[in-house]
Amino acid sequence: MPLVLTIVLLVLVALLRALVAPLLLVATVIASYFAALGASWLLFRTVYDFPALDTNVPLLSFLFLVALGVDYNIFLIARTREDTVAGHDTRTAVRRALASTGGVITSAGILLAAVFAVLGVLALITLTRIGVIVGIGVLLGGPSAAGHPAATAPGTAAVAAARGGRTRPVRAVRRGRDR
Repeated sequence: MPLVLTIVLLVLVALLRALVAPLLLVATVIASYFAALGASWLLFRTVYDFPALDTNVPLLSFLFLVALGVDYNIFLIARTREDTVAGHDTRTAVRRALASTGGVITSAGILLAAVFAVLGVLALITLTRIGVIVGIGVLLGGPSAAGHPAATAPGTAAVAAARGGRTRPVRAVRRGRDR
């Protein structure tokens, strides 16, 4: 898992030309994974009555969620960066990026979660577990990227990417307070 995260982080650093935003994006994917693992464990114990997870299930679920979660985040961040390069201020750039990509991200996340939820009805327990974990993780990570930028970590990362890696404006840092 650390190797996968390191590679993803290096790709994000190269793509965004920043350090803070990629770290936030990877953190959102990790948070979505652990939240999905916890929620799915609750489902497995109460609904499915599975005694334990196979050893391969967490790793395979993690790989799927990293690949899918980072895609949604990159889509939002890239659009935000385009708008800031075009001359829009950070707030306007994030709003424009959310307006243009939010519906696509949410729709894709819901559709992908439904596809993985289909695995939840298969007779193969390993695929059922992977489908449930990834379905929950996609719902937690993908559509949340289309939420209000101040309320989500992907939104914070979008702001950081737009500001060249900083989460607060330079003026606010010099004054010692946020805007």
